[in-house]
Amino acid sequence: MTSRVMLISPAISLALREARFDDGCPLDATGLRRARSAAGTLTAVDRAWVSPSVRCRETAEALGLDAAVVPELTGLDMGRWRGAALAEVSAREPEAVSLWLADPASAPHGGESAREFCDRIAAWLDSAARLDGRTVAVVDPEVVRATVVRTLGAPEPAFWRIDVAPLTATELSGRSGRWNLRLGQPLGGAQSGTGRLTEPS
Repeated sequence: MTSRVMLISPAISLALREARFDDGCPLDATGLRRARSAAGTLTAVDRAWVSPSVRCRETAEALGLDAAVVPELTGLDMGRWRGAALAEVSAREPEAVSLWLADPASAPHGGESAREFCDRIAAWLDSAARLDGRTVAVVDPEVVRATVVRTLGAPEPAFWRIDVAPLTATELSGRSGRWNLRLGQPLGGAQSGTGRLTEPS
């Protein structure tokens, strides 16, 4: 059995522009317009899922997807840093940020560690691999990062070295443990227009 999973990153929001940890910020006007321009460009799928975040749900709706919310696809829990800019947190808690970036098992913000998060997303991907046909999921950028890390068996610190542009598709085909990966394809009719991203999560 061959499974195909397409992960779509959300359109741009103010939190992304300001490099803030997502706090439920909606898409901005540009992001919403670009998502709507990409509607109808996706091939037929057997199921559509979406992360619970506002930006992902709004992106899925703008793309015309009747997507079911999947709690397992919730983005990285940033604890007390939620809604703060990375620069602000770095100035306020430099040692904590250094630990967080250096040690995948650490969670100085009181939320979820990168290792715990990658393990959670890997478990979801294993379950998706048991489904035949095509799955599309609009997910937070860090979900794409965790998927890439676990699919390639990359060292966990690589999680922080992967840029995920808005409205791009990462495609997996195959089965659990033997995925083929295609990264960062822009959706038809959409352009990210942001260059290299510095969004913390």
